[in-house]
Parts: sequence; structure tokens; C-alpha cells
Amino acid sequence: MNDLPTKVEPPDDSARRQMRQRTRRSFVCGAAAALSGLAGWAWLKSRANEAGLPWPLRRMLDANETLARALFDPARLAPNFALGIAREPRVNGLLGLESRFDPARWKLRVESPALKKPLVLTIDDIKTLPRVEMVTELKCVEGWTVPVHWGGATLADFAAKFGLATRSGKIPDLKKNPADLFRYVEMVTPDMRYYVGLDIESALHPQTLLCYEMNGEPLTLEHGAPLRLAIMVKYGFKSIKRIGTIRFLDERARDYWAEQGYDWYAGH
Repeated sequence: MNDLPTKVEPPDDSARRQMRQRTRRSFVCGAAAALSGLAGWAWLKSRANEAGLPWPLRRMLDANETLARALFDPARLAPNFALGIAREPRVNGLLGLESRFDPARWKLRVESPALKKPLVLTIDDIKTLPRVEMVTELKCVEGWTVPVHWGGATLADFAAKFGLATRSGKIPDLKKNPADLFRYVEMVTPDMRYYVGLDIESALHPQTLLCYEMNGEPLTLEHGAPLRLAIMVKYGFKSIKRIGTIRFLDERARDYWAEQGYDWYAGH
């Protein structure tokens, strides 16, 4: 047998007064918090810009980068997945790919203070390097991820073969001889409209590839044919498509999205 409904007595005058006081107090506190937030935002927006951001936000990103670089471990690898789950990632932007382009005429220009003059290489030169395949996740700063089957050569092998990353021209050694390394790498599309900057530690990570195949096929034009970067320790916007120039530098390398206010380091 169901219970009979219980009669609810109306609140007395004392309860009503307490409810009104609490409501007013909540409103005042909420309004004060909102005004404080607006005042803080107005103050932040009035600060001088540094590299596309108000300086307090830029300093915060710089602090995050300092911590991330201190914790970086070149032996830490991104997970590898089964080949069967690899998929083609979305194109997600054509910046640097809009101009007419003939892959057959493509050449890679490579600059380094260790070289007497720039190198000019073809895709066949890249393919002479040891071939590496991996199925790893491309992680977008927008929040989506997709496992991709990459094929190419590591940037570390590329730098070692041509003596690019070190002042001495020797094979780079992050642990034993870090002072011999140039500090940064810059990559630019052939039309010079898109460019990324990398710290040397991330550039020489064993899962940073000069990639010429995706999911067992040559790269399509939309995915950066004939050569793109696939860097697993960074968000996807660092994996530049259609590399035209690679530079090894001591000064901090330019980065397109950092100039728009994004994090330069962009590690995850």
C-alpha cells in the first residue's frame, strides 16, 4: 500500500527572512566576483603585448615552457598502436599549401652554421636514410586525436648524416655533449607562408620524422607531399606540411602560431 503524501507546511516568517538574506548575500557575492573578473580582464587587456599576447599571459607560457623543457626526457616515447587502427587525419588547414605546386620540381634547402653553403636535396636523398615506420597519434590542440601510420626518416638521422645539428659537425649527443648542439630548428614551406620553430631536444627525438608516406601511401598534396614533419612530442600544428627549408639556429626560431599568440613550445 502506497504511503499517503505528507503535508508540507509553509515556512514561517523567520525561515523566509533567512532565505531572503541568503539570496541577497549570494547575489552580492556573485556580483562582486563578476566585477572583479571584469576588472581583472580589463587590466590584462591593457597590458603591453609580447609576441601577440598581453605580457602576463606570455610570461605564464614562458614559465610553462621552462618547466616542460626541464622535465623533457628524450627516451620517453609516445605509444605505438596496431597498424589496423591507423586512419587518415583531417586536412585541417591549407596554410602554406595554397599556391600551385609541382612535386616533381620540389627541392629541400638545408641551412646550418656548420655548413659552408646550403644543401639542396631531393626526396630520393631523404629516402637513402634508414626508413622508420610507426603508428602514433596525431594530437590536435583543438582536442581531437587520430592514430596515423607514418613512414619516413628521423630528423636525428638526417642531421647526423649531413652534420647539421652540431657546431663540430659530429653526430649530435643530447646527453654527453649538449653544448655542441645548435639550440633550435626552423622549418618553412616553399611559399614561405607557414613556418614552425622547434627546440633541438624535440627535433632530435627518435619519433620526430621527416615523413614521405602516410598509411602506406605517398603523401597527398593536401597532407604535405612530398615531405612533411611528424613530431610526436608536439601538438599537430608543429607537424608542418610541405617542408621547403630547414634551418639549424642558435637564436629562437620563428613560429607562425606563436606569433598569433599561441604557445611557442606546444609540447604535450
